[in-house]
Order: sequence, then C-alpha cells, then structure tokens
Amino acid sequence: MFQSGGRGGDLALESAFAPGWIVPAPRFAPHVERALDRLGSGDFAVDLGDRIGSRTWWRGAATLVCLCGAMLLGSAPTRLVAPVAAPLTTAQAEDAAPDAIAPLALGATSGRDTAPTRFARPLAEAPERPRVELTARYRTTDSFEGALRRAGVGPTDANAAARLVGSEIRLDEIRKATDLDLVMGRRESKRVPRPLEALGFRAAFDLRLELARVDGELRLKRVPIAVDETPLRVSGTVGGSLARAAKAAGLPTPLVAEAIRQLGYAVDFQHGVRRSDRFELVAEHRRAATGETETGALLYASLGKVELMRWDYAGRPQFFRANGESARKGLMRTPVDGARLTSGFGMRFHPLLNYSRLHQGVDFGAPSGAPIVAAASGRIDFAGYHGGHGNYVRIAHNKGLSTAYGHMSRFAVRNGQTVSQGQVIGYVGSTGLSTGPHLHYEVWLNKRPVNPMTIKFLGGTQLGGSELARFKAQMARLRG
Repeated sequence: MFQSGGRGGDLALESAFAPGWIVPAPRFAPHVERALDRLGSGDFAVDLGDRIGSRTWWRGAATLVCLCGAMLLGSAPTRLVAPVAAPLTTAQAEDAAPDAIAPLALGATSGRDTAPTRFARPLAEAPERPRVELTARYRTTDSFEGALRRAGVGPTDANAAARLVGSEIRLDEIRKATDLDLVMGRRESKRVPRPLEALGFRAAFDLRLELARVDGELRLKRVPIAVDETPLRVSGTVGGSLARAAKAAGLPTPLVAEAIRQLGYAVDFQHGVRRSDRFELVAEHRRAATGETETGALLYASLGKVELMRWDYAGRPQFFRANGESARKGLMRTPVDGARLTSGFGMRFHPLLNYSRLHQGVDFGAPSGAPIVAAASGRIDFAGYHGGHGNYVRIAHNKGLSTAYGHMSRFAVRNGQTVSQGQVIGYVGSTGLSTGPHLHYEVWLNKRPVNPMTIKFLGGTQLGGSELARFKAQMARLRG
C-alpha cells in the first residue's frame, strides 16, 4: 500500500494504487513502485493563494486553464444536421402524382393516362367555341359595314347593324381608330359566318352605342356618358418665353401656337412684352366620366393688359379685344414666332458688302427652319430666288400694300396662291447674302419701302349694340 508523505492536504492514493490492482512484472517492479510513489505524492489540488509564483503554483494554474478549456469545448453549440429525405423512386413518384395539384403551366400533368374504353368515340374534328369575343379597329379606309365584315360578321348582320347605328348617328361621324367590341355566337357549320350576338363602341365623346340580339333580332341601346365641360385654364409669368411658360403650365402645343399667333396681331413681342408680364389662357376642355379628356379650341388669351376672346362673327370665329374691336386690324408685326429684332429699318453699314446703304426692312433672328407666316391676307406675287435676298416671297395685299420675306430655307407656297393672315408661307434660312439664319421682312406701300415696326393700318371689325353686350358678358365669365 502506498501513502502520500506530503502535507495534510496531500492526496492519498491508497485505494487506487493498491498492490492487488497493479501487479508489475518482477523486473519492472522497482520502476513502477517509484512512479506510483511520485504520483501518489503529487499535490493535484493546489492552493493558488499560497506560494504564488512557485513551480507548484504554476502547475496548479496550468491545470485550471486546461480544465476550463475542456469545459468550454464540451459545451460549444453544434448545428443540427437536417434530415435528408430519400429520393422517391419512379414507382413512388407515379403513385404520389394523383394526390398532388400540378401547376397549370405544365398542362396539369397529374393523374395517370388511361386507355379509352369501348364507350369512347373519335371526333371527326375539334368542336368550336360556342362564343367568340373580339375587338376590331375602325380604320380610316373602312366603312362601318366594311369594318364589321372584315372582323368576320356576315353580310346580313353587318348590314342590319349599320342600319341601326345609322338611324342614331351619322356613320361618317364615327371617329377613325374607334374600337368595335364584338361578340360572335355559335354557328351551325364552319361554312357559314358566326351570328353577331353583341356590338358596342364609343359613338361620340359623350355617347356609347350597344347592340344586342334579343329574340333573334338586333336591338340598339344608347348609353349616355356624363361629361364635365369646365374650360381648361392656365396662367403664369412670361419669363424667358411665353411658349415655354404656357407649355409648362399644361396647355397643349397646338393651342400655344394659336395663342401666340392671335396675340401677335395685338402685341409687339419685340418691345411690348416683359419677363414679369402675366398671361392667362382658356381653352375648351371636356372630361368624360370614363376618364378620357379632350381639349378643343382656344377661347380666351390675355398678356399683360391685352385681352382677346374668341367670338363667332358673320358665321366664322374671330378674336376680338375687350372693347369689341377685331384683333386683326393690320399687319402682324412679327411674322415669325420666337424671333428677336437684330437689325432695324434705315441706313446701315452692310456687314458683307462693307458700305452703307438703306436697309429696306427689318431683320429677325430665329432658328433655322422656324415657320414664317403671312403678315396679312393676300396673293403670292413672287416666290423664288431673288439675288441677295435668297429665297424670297412677296405678297400683294389691298390698297397698294405688299410685304416681302427673304433668306428663306424653303417655300410653303407658290406663285399666284391666295393666303390668309397667319398662314405658313416658308421657313427661316440663310440663303442669299446672309451672315446666319434670320428673316428679312419688308413692307411696301405704293411701291415705296416703309418701316414695318411703325406702320399702322386700321379698318378691322367692331362689335356693337346687343352683340357687344353679349360679348363683354361672355368675356367676364371667362376671366373667372
């Protein structure tokens, strides 16, 4: 038996290392006894508060660290491995397929194919659908009946539908590109067209027409569409450009051009418009209950202190000032939109000929290709190449008055043609003796050149009496 010979805290190994448990070989017995004696005399429970720094203390500290590390390693979390299902065999997959809901995109492949029984009879041909719904587009080259025939409607039904619709509206008033919603019924055989069961389309902005077959006959039904006709009103400050400001405010481009053209009869855009001037434009506007919108004609235009309103006079619409005077009462001062005056009337030093001579008109700088309009109604007296003026158009008006337009890039009129005030006659260019794209504009009175910026011609229409009172009342309503 071995007994530790250390201090009172030494570990006794009497039971663990009893001679009955370890029986060494005779020749190794002395060595084993010495090893067991050393092991039994070891101090495993070291007091770390005693003899700090000694070999015994360091041995105890190392033992503690090893025990702590072993404990941490034993308690570290381990990710569980998910069980993996064994793949199905082909037979198992076939057995499970009838119990699954297969995606329709795969053609409903669930289930098992079964052979036809003796009760199955083969079809000579695939059966037709009992009902076909389609939409046909009413083309510009179509008649109403022709559009139906092109969609597959038989001649009898197409003629009957055209007669019913024609009894309600004029067929030529149906807008091109209108969609025709058709429903075709069951037919007896493929050798005959399907019968027309229903037809619906937008006959007008405020009307939809629907045809349906009742008791074997087509019958027409009107479906009115509620429409709000509050005019479209935009306003703002001119800033750098009236056209850009009006477009930014929401007015369609064609109406912006019309507003500038009408205001051009009453406003000097070169000198009479400031960046801070206010404008207001009002146009016809309709909004259907179904969501569609439609913008019509320009009704009212104001710029600074100038006000113009559209009014039907002598059977045609014209624009009049607030006092009832026609806006068109002379020549347009600026026959090209968005231009700037670059050279005035009178003696000047010619930049290309290098000497002074009379400048018989005025020059407006404008982008190449900008449209040039007739300053007043008249007849084209000349349209062609004219020396230093390049491409040149001259218009003869009444009372010895004529206007001329030079340096055009191309023409929009021909000799002898009659034009109206504001009509496009050509486009800005730089032909002839020119330093860049611009319009050379001349006014001649009794064969003598006059200053286009100072000449005035009166003689426009003047409203009066009860018509003037109605005109002013309407303008007051449009002012808002």
